[in-house]
Amino acid sequence: MITREHRAPGRLPRPEAIHRGQQRLAALGAAVAAAVVTWALIEKVAGVDLRAPSFDGSAEGFDIGLGPVVLTSGLASLGGWGLLAVLERLTTRARGLWTAAAVPALVASLGGPMSGTGISGANRASLALLHVVVGAVLIPLLHRTTSAPSGAPAPGGGSTSYGEAA
Repeated sequence: MITREHRAPGRLPRPEAIHRGQQRLAALGAAVAAAVVTWALIEKVAGVDLRAPSFDGSAEGFDIGLGPVVLTSGLASLGGWGLLAVLERLTTRARGLWTAAAVPALVASLGGPMSGTGISGANRASLALLHVVVGAVLIPLLHRTTSAPSGAPAPGGGSTSYGEAA
């Protein structure tokens, strides 16, 4: 079982903490990569000129290139990671609370593509797809990086965290 301990200054973090950080960084990278692949398929294969809706009443939304896709998916992923880290420090039920917050946050994020003016239905559907793809990659991967609540079995068997025996 993973227990929290305070480190003395100068001591290295425990291997479990390093491994968890690497897993979360990989989850962030996977979410951004999935967004980039999805964007490329939308733009290059489907031929949709991806644009964001306008919220100021103008007739045309602004172009969404690779940069905004990487930045937005990366920042959203960091936000999810940050919330998970805060919850882990505050409660032993971080896994469930985080998932209970992440899924509604994904649903709420769909409000952006579905509102505003100046974009086509294909743009709205494509933007919604980008949101769902990032969430579908990020939510399960980050969920798997946290320990089950005390007394609850961890996914995959009787271990209390990934890589440790009970």
